[in-house]
Amino acid sequence: MKLWLLAFVGAAITEIAGCFAFWAWLRLGKSILWLVPGMISLALFAWFLTLVDTEHAGRSYATYGGIYIVAAIFWLWLAEGVRPDRWDLIGAAICIAGAGVILFGPRAAA
Repeated sequence: MKLWLLAFVGAAITEIAGCFAFWAWLRLGKSILWLVPGMISLALFAWFLTLVDTEHAGRSYATYGGIYIVAAIFWLWLAEGVRPDRWDLIGAAICIAGAGVILFGPRAAA
């Protein structure tokens, strides 16, 4: 598997887990101690994005957005038990296509 794909998948998992820790504390009444692994997870998320070999951070973040959306749909299904409907899947496919255009689109030499 390519490093950039592993970095994006790692970023998605750690961002969703970190954000869920805050959700659990604020919305599900879990202990404030949930924030400790949540903040560590969010720091790992930021680190993962630095592993993507792009010339500009903005392109890395934009591409990651598509990966994140797909990961969030998987979270919806696997962690929350809500099966994605066709609109979730169509939207995720559009986002992945857009991420591919951003990441792999031909660029003029600077």
